[in-house]
Amino acid sequence: MKTSQKFFHQFLMLYRPFENRLNIHLAEHRLYRAHWSILYYLANNGTATLVELSHYMSVEKPTVTRTMNRLEELGYVEYVPGKDKREKRMKLSVAGQKVYKEVRVTIDQYEEEILKGITEQEQIETIRIMGEIRDNITK
Repeated sequence: MKTSQKFFHQFLMLYRPFENRLNIHLAEHRLYRAHWSILYYLANNGTATLVELSHYMSVEKPTVTRTMNRLEELGYVEYVPGKDKREKRMKLSVAGQKVYKEVRVTIDQYEEEILKGITEQEQIETIRIMGEIRDNITK
């Protein structure tokens, strides 16, 4: 078997168990991975439009709209008035900032657990490699 085949097989074998366990941790906070991805983005970037989020998550805008509607129902995001009324910018609400910090603790513990035995340098190199692969995919 070629190295590239092993590489992508391992990636696929990693993805689902990671996401399944992540969703278990997030369920403690009434969230799923899609919710967390948006909370993470907004916490680290301030505001975003639905189009920006759909590009970030590589999903269609209606998918982001449904996820944002749920986050709005939970009181975690709110509309930011802008210059262009057609553009809907969203940001974390005070409740969203609070839940992000709470969930961040849970996720940090989970990530530390699954990265046990992997050095910071190995993590940095893997991040670089994954970024290059993503860039190649999205060209």
